[in-house]
Amino acid sequence: MTITRRSFWKGAAAAGLMAANGPAIAQQLPKLTARVDFLPWGMHAGLHLGVMKGWFKEAGLDVEVSDGRGSGVTMQQVATGDVDIGWVQLGAMAVARGKGMPIISIAGLARRGDLGALVPKDSGMKKVKDLEGKRVAYTAGASWGSLVDPFFAAGGASRDKVNLVSVDQTALLSIYMSGGVDATLTTFPFAKTTADRQRPSEGILLADVGINIPSYGLIVTRRTLDTKEDALRRFVPVVVRAWEYIYNDHIDEGVDAIVKQRPNERLDLGILRGQIVEYRPFFFTDATKGKRFGWQSDADWKGTIDILEKTKAIPTGSAPSDYYTNKLVPG
Repeated sequence: MTITRRSFWKGAAAAGLMAANGPAIAQQLPKLTARVDFLPWGMHAGLHLGVMKGWFKEAGLDVEVSDGRGSGVTMQQVATGDVDIGWVQLGAMAVARGKGMPIISIAGLARRGDLGALVPKDSGMKKVKDLEGKRVAYTAGASWGSLVDPFFAAGGASRDKVNLVSVDQTALLSIYMSGGVDATLTTFPFAKTTADRQRPSEGILLADVGINIPSYGLIVTRRTLDTKEDALRRFVPVVVRAWEYIYNDHIDEGVDAIVKQRPNERLDLGILRGQIVEYRPFFFTDATKGKRFGWQSDADWKGTIDILEKTKAIPTGSAPSDYYTNKLVPG
């Protein structure tokens, strides 16, 4: 059969029309891997909600969220390039960055320090000085270790008058809930929801005495920031959107997102919800009022650097811009 030039182009045009109207070939989206600090808990809601609602895909991204084994391990995995993004405690990030780890915060979500003394509601303990004469559990090697002396000093208490009991980090909450100690130095909003079921509690916070070490946020390496900036500019606004949505009366959807993304975990919905509720006040500082979630303040970071330098947790001489950038945060 002879094919004329006219019939060839007619057939080619028809084939092109069919391709245009037929099933589109799926275009592979840029992939980003994000790792959180621990097994599922309330502060993972923003990432899981972004996945569940398809907001990352709407932004043109394929995002994988995986569980971690502590902020320290997650930071190392980010630094070595095993994952692109980490969800970690930014205070711990600052210490690691000060010691040379090439990481930087690209969004600060829980911007007010969450470290505090967990105390029983009926104890009469309201101020740091009230801890004098009490048995107080803490973990020397954890985030609290180098901050114990500044906490007592800023609160007008004498460390010598506090009966400090050093325990493993995994025992901080159990020894307190059982009544083995009068108070425990811990991550207050994380621990409070669980403690309240057995020993209703309140907190005396580091931030209350002027020591504000930032809490949770997103970190990357500077190399990732340079090489994947376009993808990160789409990623960060989704996380910001998710948290603003959650705290705009959609906390239960945040809980649901965690549960649906981790169906094989035996999760307590009440605990997850309580953790999200307790963290809400920690999303704001005086210096970040009126700013979008994720936006970080030079003043807050300067205060953090000052206290970490005084406690010799980091060397002297660094600047806030060494630790964070706002260039990915939506205006």
